Amino acid sequence: MYALITFATGLVFGLGLAVSEMTNPTVVIGFLDIFGDWNPSLIFVMGGAVAIGMIGYVIRNRRSKPWLADKWYVPTRRDIDKNLVLGAAMFGVGWGLSGYCPGPGLTALTNNPMEGFYFVASLIAGSALFHFQNHRKSN
Repeated sequence: MYALITFATGLVFGLGLAVSEMTNPTVVIGFLDIFGDWNPSLIFVMGGAVAIGMIGYVIRNRRSKPWLADKWYVPTRRDIDKNLVLGAAMFGVGWGLSGYCPGPGLTALTNNPMEGFYFVASLIAGSALFHFQNHRKSN
């Protein structure tokens, strides 16, 4: 049952990305270009995501545990440190330059294979670099 719900959730998420055109970097960059040729259409996508997230919080607050897990896994840290700010800034700059964030970037492997390959390879390299740096710090 867990695998089926996970698959269905991923399918709905991917369908939402495709229908909203979040998989099209031109649309994403158009949304981020507020001082140029701005495309406000993704505001509705953002509004829908916030609404679904709010429903999720209501469900979480009313249930002692999730349907398919033993407990809720919720972040407990609330501090804002330099790593959080730097990571968010790097994510934003990368998203703004490429028009891809990780989910839609994976779809580029089929929509635009060469560009998708470069994006996914860079994503893997950046993740490996982060892992290497954190592993080195803990030793």
